[in-house]
Amino acid sequence: MKLLIVRVGALGDVLHALPAAAALRMSRPDWTIDWVVDPRWSPLLVNGEGHGEIVDRVHLAETKMWSAAPFSWKTLRSVAQLRRELRNERYDVVVDMQGTMRSAVIGRFARAREFTGYENPREAAAAHLYRSTRRRIGKHVVEQGAALLGAACSIALEPAPVRLPHEPWADNWAAELVGDRKVCVLAASAGWGAKQWPAERYGALARELRAMGFVSLVNAPKKDDAVAASVVAASGGAAETVVCNVAGLIALMRRTSLLVGGDSGPTHLAAALKIPLVAMYGPTDPARNGPWGTGPMRVMRGAGSVTSHKRVAEIDAGLARVTVDEVVREVKELVSSL
Repeated sequence: MKLLIVRVGALGDVLHALPAAAALRMSRPDWTIDWVVDPRWSPLLVNGEGHGEIVDRVHLAETKMWSAAPFSWKTLRSVAQLRRELRNERYDVVVDMQGTMRSAVIGRFARAREFTGYENPREAAAAHLYRSTRRRIGKHVVEQGAALLGAACSIALEPAPVRLPHEPWADNWAAELVGDRKVCVLAASAGWGAKQWPAERYGALARELRAMGFVSLVNAPKKDDAVAASVVAASGGAAETVVCNVAGLIALMRRTSLLVGGDSGPTHLAAALKIPLVAMYGPTDPARNGPWGTGPMRVMRGAGSVTSHKRVAEIDAGLARVTVDEVVREVKELVSSL
């Protein structure tokens, strides 16, 4: 059996889809399980040599470039190459775990005999491109993903722990960076403003963490990241910015003693790696989108938060009520329980 998963991004979403693939790998170790993903997130699936713990092969969908220049020759060549790759593989089953028009079109490229997705995908029009649809079963998106993949394969699947690839250069870099320091990663950025706990509070938190013996590292995707710079400025020297890609972030997280953040990719990465974490939630419901894993964690959600996925700039009212002192208390209780 040859199966293809389409889950192009982003960081947290790929991590939430992986427990289903891990369960399928355990159940059917002889199957081919491939994945379509944006190059930015491929280190979650395979290392630089193309070897993965769960996935056999990744096909790269260069969606960032496609969006930036949709009608360029470079984009057209990229799309055509992906279409050719998927068609040549002759997959038996394709499962769209993203539910957008883009992911549905990509799934159709493969011309598989079975192409399925949710009956109520994220973008409703995507359902018209599937050969069959499945109901959402389960409250958390990880449970829903396992039910979807299992139904597509006629196998009962329960989400399984994931194993992420190792990248030797990243492991060496992270080991040198961390050394013998007790590190807390502050995942201060969020997908949109409503999920963004104020940078000034992260800075104040870093000062409190320093008194507890932690060195606070603010992960950032680029050197001039505005959120990270604001946190460092507010920390009075208690925090420093660390710029790294996904491979570097995985390696850094493996050497981290604690993570504090919101509903963001690094928070879900910490959960997948069983790193102790404290997460602050606002408009997204942790029962559906919370960190998934068996590691030590505390998940906070301020009173007054209203579940919404609208990408508004203003901070969620409940999240705005979460104080530094409350987060420090959760951190201390978590650390004392380890």
